[in-house]
Amino acid sequence: MVTARAVAETVRDPELPMLTLADLGVLREVSEHDGAVKVSITPTYTGCPAMDTMKDDLVHALQGAGYAHVEVHTVLQPPWSSDWISDKGRRKLAEAGIAPPGDAPARQSGPVPLTLRPPERQVSCPHCGAANTEPLSEFGPTACKAIRRCGSCAEPFEHVKEI
Repeated sequence: MVTARAVAETVRDPELPMLTLADLGVLREVSEHDGAVKVSITPTYTGCPAMDTMKDDLVHALQGAGYAHVEVHTVLQPPWSSDWISDKGRRKLAEAGIAPPGDAPARQSGPVPLTLRPPERQVSCPHCGAANTEPLSEFGPTACKAIRRCGSCAEPFEHVKEI
């Protein structure tokens, strides 16, 4: 039988189907005890609407591989960071025309500072590689992505935001 971890690592993200949950870094732990499997995942955002689908897909994949008892738990600490996206995942995003995130901002303890403007980001175009891109919308089809346009090739594209 294939290990539970190996099965869980094949499950795709419902919003970014070119990535597995492992590529995205939301798959945290997979453990097997007496035929039961426990999986821990972390959402990219609190309230991520894809979490129920991720859980269902993990349960179906693991049960389909012969694991009868599967529990999937949400883990919020530490919070997910875009730095957890694997190098392979970043390549897959770029190949799909989605700009991968840069380095996540350093996390500070204490209160989160409130800013009235979106953060300035240097994002290269995934189509032509040009650095002169501009934001069109801070929110794209999902909360973790923004919409930008390239100043060189004029193509719009999605960008996974740094968090």
